[in-house]
Amino acid sequence: MRPDDVRASKRLSYVLRHRPDSVGLTLDASGWVGVDDLLAALADAGTPLAREDVERIVATNDKQRFEVDRAAGRIRARQGHSVPVDLALDPAEPPAVLYHGTPARNLTSVLATGLDRRGRHHVHLSGDVDTARRVGRRRGEAVVLEVDAAAMARDGATFWRTGNGVWLTDHVPPEHLSVHG
Repeated sequence: MRPDDVRASKRLSYVLRHRPDSVGLTLDASGWVGVDDLLAALADAGTPLAREDVERIVATNDKQRFEVDRAAGRIRARQGHSVPVDLALDPAEPPAVLYHGTPARNLTSVLATGLDRRGRHHVHLSGDVDTARRVGRRRGEAVVLEVDAAAMARDGATFWRTGNGVWLTDHVPPEHLSVHG
C-alpha cells in the first residue's frame, strides 16, 4: 500500500469505526454510509479523496477492514467499531482454537481477567498465529494467546465471523486462555 493510502486508510478507519461525527457524518444502524456522502464530508474536513482512491484503499488494505456495497453506493468498516452499530452477522461455529495477539505488558492482566471488548463491540480473534502476532505487535512486543474456542462454545459463548475472517466474541474468560508456544 502506498504511504498516502496508508494515511487515508487510517483516516477512513477513524471515521467509519469511531468518529463519523468528526466529519459531520452519521452511520446507519448497520454502520453504512454513502460513499458520496463520505467523500464530500472528508473533503470538507480537509482530507479530499476521489472515489478511485477509496476503491484502491478498499481493494489493497491488507486487513480488508472495509466493505463496499456498490449497488447501494455505500461503505462501512467490517468490525472494530466503538460507536453503536449492528453488523447483522450470523453466529458461526468457531474452530477449536483461535488466537489473540496482545502486547507483552498486558499479559498478567489478561491472564487474570480474560479478554474484554473494552470500548469496542467485540473481542477480535484470529484464525492463525501470524495474524495474531501482527496485531499484537502494533503496540510493542507481542505475546500470542491461544483461545479454547471449542470449550467456550460448549459453555455457551457466541462467535461471529466477519467477511475478512476476523472472529468476534463478547468476552474470553481467563480459563480459556493460554500462552501460545
